[in-house]
Amino acid sequence: MARKQFDLIVFDWDGTLMDSTATIVKCIQAAAKDLGLPVPNDEAASHVIGLGLFEAMQAVMPGIDPAMYPRMVERYRFHFLSKDHDLVLFDGVREMLTELSQQAYFLAVATGKSRVGLNRALNAVGLLSLFDATRCADETFSKPHPAMLQELTRELGQDLRRTVMIGDTTHDLLMANNAGASGIAVQYGAHPVDQLHACAPLYSASTVGELHQWLAENA
Repeated sequence: MARKQFDLIVFDWDGTLMDSTATIVKCIQAAAKDLGLPVPNDEAASHVIGLGLFEAMQAVMPGIDPAMYPRMVERYRFHFLSKDHDLVLFDGVREMLTELSQQAYFLAVATGKSRVGLNRALNAVGLLSLFDATRCADETFSKPHPAMLQELTRELGQDLRRTVMIGDTTHDLLMANNAGASGIAVQYGAHPVDQLHACAPLYSASTVGELHQWLAENA
């Protein structure tokens, strides 16, 4: 079957496929509190979701002693590992991914998570076999650098012009723009809709159902 626009569909993980935004925000705040540092508010903490963990800590707390960043990362991981087994996929994600896989699209993940963290999450929800390739922030440059998409397309023998990146943050959409790929925004994750739309996505979905329908009709 001839594709309309895309052969490779790349998804962000946290806040796009997995309902984890609020948990990540709480863990960033708890890490700061543990170390007696100023606790970032919800908006500041959610804005750095999608970046690599070290980059996220630098971005959310730019004024602290640089020696504290590794300790922030360690405390964040401590809190997140105590909660990540409770995280679930957004409603409709499993069905959407299964259908896309059955239609023989190449599917991939590009995430700010570590390799260990992504593999834990994929195994926990039983999705590992659905993805053809994955890229994590501790393996290459963090978003919005285009490297993740460049590497995924090379690995899978795909064309960036026929690749779409789907994510809930401006980091995802700017990565797509920087790589020469298309971007689709989802509005139910970490970044406000106006910031997402400022990145000129091809489409903006308010629910997983809307995203699924758009992909079925247009991808």
